[in-house]
Amino acid sequence: MSSEPVLKFIKKEDIPKDCAEPVDPVALTQAAAILDGIKKGGAAAAKETAVKLNDLTSDQDVYVTKQELGDAFASLSEAERGVLERTAQRIRFFAESQRKSITDMTVDIPGGKAGHTVTAVASAGCYAPGGRYPLPSSVLMTAVTARAAGVKNVWVASPRPSPVTLAAAHVAGADGFIRIGGAQAIGMFAEVVGSDVIVGPGNKWVTAAKSIVQGQGKCTIDMLAGPSEVLVIADDTADAGTVAADLLAQAEHDVESRPILVTISRAFADKVNEQLQKQLAVLPTAGTAREAVKKGFCVVVDSIDEAIAVSDSIGPEHLEIQTEDSEAVARKCDCYGGLFIGKCAAEVLGDYGAGPNHVLPTGGTARYTGGLSVLNFLRTRTWMRIDEPAQSQVLVKDAVQLARLEGLEGHARAAEARLVA
Repeated sequence: MSSEPVLKFIKKEDIPKDCAEPVDPVALTQAAAILDGIKKGGAAAAKETAVKLNDLTSDQDVYVTKQELGDAFASLSEAERGVLERTAQRIRFFAESQRKSITDMTVDIPGGKAGHTVTAVASAGCYAPGGRYPLPSSVLMTAVTARAAGVKNVWVASPRPSPVTLAAAHVAGADGFIRIGGAQAIGMFAEVVGSDVIVGPGNKWVTAAKSIVQGQGKCTIDMLAGPSEVLVIADDTADAGTVAADLLAQAEHDVESRPILVTISRAFADKVNEQLQKQLAVLPTAGTAREAVKKGFCVVVDSIDEAIAVSDSIGPEHLEIQTEDSEAVARKCDCYGGLFIGKCAAEVLGDYGAGPNHVLPTGGTARYTGGLSVLNFLRTRTWMRIDEPAQSQVLVKDAVQLARLEGLEGHARAAEARLVA
């Protein structure tokens, strides 16, 4: 009998509540202290924290120059450079297509026109995790998307960056790179760089710091992204080995990752667990993945509709549908970060640049937000003008009356100044 862990079976009413709690309270307190230090001491304070946490040595600069980014790209093999460039191109094409779908508009109002304009923010901070593995894909997903949206000043941060991570920042056209991570990197974006928006996935300290800077009104953020999650809805038509491989693909991210299976068949769930044990036994990243599997679980339900309801209650980061008529099942699902329909649409293809972004909401936040896109870097600003005062009088009179209904006489008089005799 294998000693490798398996997904534990739980009832739907026993789903852990922390599946829907994106911010860790202890990390929140720790992140607040780090941010306060950077607010007072700037980049020097951020470096001091980074050295304590082994992000940097004391003789290293916090910043990586654009020349160093270019040198890192040149140091890669032709094949490695090619995969970065092709991945960036697919991400850019999807993001630019999104941007083209969002347009300015103008409508008629009494006596004039009104509308909105859509423009990019001036500065973006893009975070890429780097604790266990280098994640150049996250650099591309964030920085390339920011550029496609029209952001002029794009910065990247990642701890202990490998050459391929630095090369990805070069391919993305980053204006600057900060070689630290965690809450201290978020503090650099908010207090030193002056980012208008901070995006990217990270650990619980990154998530906590992002929640703080947004709450303080320093900038906006994309989402509160925590440890990776994947939920697979499957029936007997799915392949157990493929499902197990997809669960392990997310489990190897971090010991806090959570693989979840929801199925209508206990027999199929047992086959998946057998495959998990076989694949864990030979997986090079099993040390991380097996701890995540211990945190994962399986829910056996009576119907696909019940499986969908369980999934929606969790709102997973990644949702795979591996069932008969997967398209019909997918159309019924409502809460998820990214949706992967059918056995060929592996979640890892989304991770590595099929086009849609892989920075997705976790911890149940898919109930109210979606994945990273050009929208996170855009501002919609409204405007109006009156060209024909005589034709605007119904609007003016309504404004006078509404102002007095609210007891705001100054408003009423300002509107009355626009009445035409």
